[in-house]
Amino acid sequence: MNLSHWLISAAERTPTAPALFTGTQMVADYAKFADQAQKVAGWLAAQGVALGDRVAIFMKNTPEFLVVLYGIWSAGAAAVPINAKLHGREAAFIVQDADAKLVFASGVQAATLRTHAPQARVLDVAADVFRNAVLKAPAQSGIVPRGADDMAWLFYTSGTTGQPKGVIITHGMLASMTQSYGADVDQVSATDTALYAAPLSHGAGLYAVMHVQAGARHVCPASGGFEPEEILELAAHFGSVHMFAAPTMVKRLTQRAKEVGARGTGLRTVVYAGGPMYLADIIEASEWFGPVFVQIYGQGECPMGITALSRNDVMDRDHPEWRSRLGSVGRAQTGMEVQICDPTGAPVPTGSEGEIMVRGATVMAGYWRNPSATAAALRDGWLLTGDVGVLDAAGYLTLRDRSKDVIITGGSNVYPREVEEVLLMHEKLREVSVVGQAQGEWGEEVVAFIVGDAAETELDALCLDHIARFKRPKRYIRLDELPKNNYGKVLKTELRDLLARK
Repeated sequence: MNLSHWLISAAERTPTAPALFTGTQMVADYAKFADQAQKVAGWLAAQGVALGDRVAIFMKNTPEFLVVLYGIWSAGAAAVPINAKLHGREAAFIVQDADAKLVFASGVQAATLRTHAPQARVLDVAADVFRNAVLKAPAQSGIVPRGADDMAWLFYTSGTTGQPKGVIITHGMLASMTQSYGADVDQVSATDTALYAAPLSHGAGLYAVMHVQAGARHVCPASGGFEPEEILELAAHFGSVHMFAAPTMVKRLTQRAKEVGARGTGLRTVVYAGGPMYLADIIEASEWFGPVFVQIYGQGECPMGITALSRNDVMDRDHPEWRSRLGSVGRAQTGMEVQICDPTGAPVPTGSEGEIMVRGATVMAGYWRNPSATAAALRDGWLLTGDVGVLDAAGYLTLRDRSKDVIITGGSNVYPREVEEVLLMHEKLREVSVVGQAQGEWGEEVVAFIVGDAAETELDALCLDHIARFKRPKRYIRLDELPKNNYGKVLKTELRDLLARK
């Protein structure tokens, strides 16, 4: 099955339904959306793009991104979406590693890629050639057949340590993700709106699939990114809005909404993932906006598809364990198995910590041209996530940390997230990240990087009131802001490098 069939079906079913928007301006209905995608497919075939070839997309969030994506799929090729915020050198590595036949890029991205990858064939979607050649090419007749195991999306990991790896995401994996979304996250209808405030090259773009299937609207903010006030205005304009957001985006949206007195009119569902959502932040957001939040846990290797925490669980304040459930990432999504294992791969008892392993139709078959990394990540069909967690008796999964981030001090494990949760209870702290630093006597000591004006004595007292003494940070280092990658994840590698230089 080729995912582009869902676009053609939506266009046949409701050709005049509104499809693509920049801000509040409609640029295409479903008939035009499908026609332009088929013209992209026809043009690609004329350029020699063949079955299974890779075509990269290095573009900002614009309607053309979705046209190009579905055109690539219609042609039988695989898309290689690249975050538009990446440095030209980083994008050049991905283009080269993927052996991309050509690259659709936008404006600045096209220029920087031509500088850092002069051998790449780059087509600027902002230039006249895209409008006058590609979008006026003869439309491809029909869709090139693809199987469930054929690659649809070559996703490159964020590369916080070393070079990113290409995850092979198949048509079948995205179909499985779509089914789980409908069962565990949200129902989508033609009257809904997908609002793309996070990069389309990542989770937001993956979630375009089920909204195309339903014939819903697709809105790219005119700003091209995440501006909280713009998001609130677009939600009020369109109504029944779905958006994917990193936890940092949820926090910023909540802060701005409270400043202007906006209650999020028009927001239907905000799916959050991609980093730790601290308990204080989701309590504040859900109490302000109401039952709009759903959390999912996934990885590039199992896109958006491991667990889900329902909006009912997010809003529940009556269950005796509501705090621990709200601090979890929910229960296994439909069709997925989750278990906690020891270093040998053997399951551990309920309530015990270990590495999270997942199995199901949404799990990758492997990494692109990297058999050693594939062998390390997959064991008898199970994906070793590299995350440490614990399952309770009701099936709720709580993340502790990445296994590489666990701090071992005096022979005891300290999970940075636990310490961060406590520190963020202080109203004068905006951001916190905890890492370990080598220390001869104890192995490692706990160090907290903080953004805010809280006094260290107050932070010490807060920790001593809530966690064991050995978990309390031995040092606090103030920063104006924490270093983050282009998906909003804190770069603990940079924080460790900063410690090493001190």
